[in-house]
Amino acid sequence: MTDNLARIEDLRVQRPSFELDGISFAVPRGTVVGLVGPNGAGKTTAIRAMLGLIAPDGGRAETFGLPAGSPHALARTGIVLDQPTAAEEWKVPTLGRRIAPFYPQWDEQRFVDLLARLSVPQSRRVGELSRGEGIKLSLATALAQTPELLILDEPSSGLDPASRREIAAIIREFMVDPDHAVLVSTHITAELEGLADDLVVLVGGRIAHHGPLHEVVEQFAMARGAGAVPDGPVVGVQRSGEQWSGLIRMEDSAGFGAEVVIDAASIDDIVVHLGAERAEVAA
Repeated sequence: MTDNLARIEDLRVQRPSFELDGISFAVPRGTVVGLVGPNGAGKTTAIRAMLGLIAPDGGRAETFGLPAGSPHALARTGIVLDQPTAAEEWKVPTLGRRIAPFYPQWDEQRFVDLLARLSVPQSRRVGELSRGEGIKLSLATALAQTPELLILDEPSSGLDPASRREIAAIIREFMVDPDHAVLVSTHITAELEGLADDLVVLVGGRIAHHGPLHEVVEQFAMARGAGAVPDGPVVGVQRSGEQWSGLIRMEDSAGFGAEVVIDAASIDDIVVHLGAERAEVAA
């Protein structure tokens, strides 16, 4: 039994306007891994490579110790992408019967219960659903497959706050089984607090930071002041008039004077300011 249900190692994907530059991380059994970063950071590219939907230009990706895209591995993986993958003309209630033959562990009752719990309109065809309803349908479909690994790409996109809370609750229920694991990419980083165990911060096709979520947050702080930015390692400085703010490491906080206010950094702060620093370097 492998400890890592999914893993990418030195993964490289090159496109004319984008490069995923040798990234590595794993999704261990029993954990929820959050993949965060600005739009265009490479989150969806990494997930699609992990699923075998795109061929990398270097490195490797695998799930359950098997090459990306292996049918045996995919049968054990529930997938929620940013768009429903079912045919648009299919009716919601009959979707389960159409795809059940491809999944030996398909649980029809689980599918029906999740459709009701997530308020997915069952009188419509897939193509008639809103973006948020399509995401809910994809989640119900993924979980009805009785997977061990759940991979979600922006599952909260287009959802109201109540629906986002419901999905977070469903993920927690899924993780009651210690043999399960979840990889979730999101731009709504506040949802990862209290949910994710590990955090991978992806910026400009590279991993800017990676580690247990609580350690990542504890390593950084926000520095704020007015006038000139003091000498010191301030990352991704942003200005508004005379006011400035930037990300610092907690270990450097003692080096700033009393005129600089030091506050705790949120996941959003870390992503935004590391992203700003990357953009400055690229420019």
